[in-house]
Amino acid sequence: MGTKETLSPSIKKALVTGGGGFVGKAVVKRLLELGVKTMVLGRHRYPDIELLGAECTVGNVSDAGLIDKATEGVDIVFHVAALAGIWGSWNEYYATNVLGTEVVVSSCRKNAVPMLVYTSTPSVVFNRIDIEGGDESLAYADEYLCNYAKSKVLAERTVLGANCASLLTCAIRPHLIWGPGDPHLLPRLLESGSKKILKRVGDGSNLVDISYIDNVAHAHILAAKNLSEKGTAAGKPYFISQGEPVNLWDWINELFVAMNIDEVKASLSFPVAYRLGAVLEALYKITRLKKEPKMTRFLAEQLAKSHYFSIENAQKDLGYEPVISTAEGLRRTVQWLKT
Repeated sequence: MGTKETLSPSIKKALVTGGGGFVGKAVVKRLLELGVKTMVLGRHRYPDIELLGAECTVGNVSDAGLIDKATEGVDIVFHVAALAGIWGSWNEYYATNVLGTEVVVSSCRKNAVPMLVYTSTPSVVFNRIDIEGGDESLAYADEYLCNYAKSKVLAERTVLGANCASLLTCAIRPHLIWGPGDPHLLPRLLESGSKKILKRVGDGSNLVDISYIDNVAHAHILAAKNLSEKGTAAGKPYFISQGEPVNLWDWINELFVAMNIDEVKASLSFPVAYRLGAVLEALYKITRLKKEPKMTRFLAEQLAKSHYFSIENAQKDLGYEPVISTAEGLRRTVQWLKT
């Protein structure tokens, strides 16, 4: 990775929930490289992770008995598991993201696990206005256009509210995570670009934060290091990114050009996209369609508005700096996509 990461000798054994996912796997790899015995809890077995030396347990994060057993003898839990996405029933998001987090916190207390690092999202503060350099003093959103954001607010509150002398907790909020192995953001972008169905929403001037996967894993390790040594991160959330925002549509087009896909030139005004999202949401609810609408109100907001954040607190408390630049990240990602 090109960084001299270390962890306190007190961290000998870690549990990573969602350790088979994009972020979870990156955290697992870093822990194993640092010599930490690592347990993974996920929905499936992950032979590639087991080959690296991790131990896998298959199950649901909201299964209290399973989590109680998984947290026995653990020095730190990285709670990465979550149901992501911008569409789906509240019951599904609540069961995994809210109840699952409550179970993890309860098990940590029961088994005297001293530290918990939670993978959150900047969506918890997205209140339908442009955010330009906001920091962690931003209030939680009070109006939600998607159940994912609402569930993550409740989960983050649970984690940070559990912080105490016997269980130090903090939350990492990486924005738009991408890089080699990405099963979410990049495949969707490339599919939309290839089919020529992606349209710019708004005037194309909006700036957003992005986070290369190695930098996100690095931030998790730094958070663990802080909790085990200084403890100044306890009870706090931290925005994580590349440290400088990108113009969303320029960045997408740069990726498309590198992948021999035509640049996005067609556009929709934000009001039109927002109204279209509202209509599609209503239609999908009436017809009970499970698949995600091509446009939602939340997606229209995300594609048209600026949302980038200060990482000053992460720099100060965690010593965080991106270890992979945006340009180098794009080079590595394109190389991965082409192979």
